[in-house]
Amino acid sequence: MDIFLLVLGFILMLVGILGSFLPILPGPPISWVGLLLLHSTSVITMNWVFLGITLAIALIVFALDYIIPAIGTKKFGGTRAGVIGTTIGLVVALIFPVLGPFGIIIWPFIGALVGELLNKADKKTATKAAFGSFLGFLTGTFLKFMVTIVFLGLFISKAWQHKAALFPFFD
Repeated sequence: MDIFLLVLGFILMLVGILGSFLPILPGPPISWVGLLLLHSTSVITMNWVFLGITLAIALIVFALDYIIPAIGTKKFGGTRAGVIGTTIGLVVALIFPVLGPFGIIIWPFIGALVGELLNKADKKTATKAAFGSFLGFLTGTFLKFMVTIVFLGLFISKAWQHKAALFPFFD
């Protein structure tokens, strides 16, 4: 059962990292569930302080992911249309990866620009607002990605500390 929890926890860690980029998946909370599964094994004792702190971090980052793009958009004079355009651009980048890794940067900006242009007449204002929306999106994505990578590092570190008990057949 411990191996099952370990493998499932590791899979959730990877899904959490993927969720940093996909707006549908809440990356940090999914990664946190991976940490919870690791601590649910019979080998690793349940550390409620550690789990509480990491849960608080996951929930704060999850909430900030909705606040940061709005702040970026408002700071640069944008509207909700820019935020929606950014999200649509991200989905386009993930579905049609024609530009490779640069698509994840280019398409959200184009989506924000189109969203703002549909909402405003002035191209300069729309470009500035699109940049703010895009900057907020990148900030939130980077924050989620960093938290999920740290969670993965904590997961691997804790599993490595208890490798002899988790994998007795490798001794």
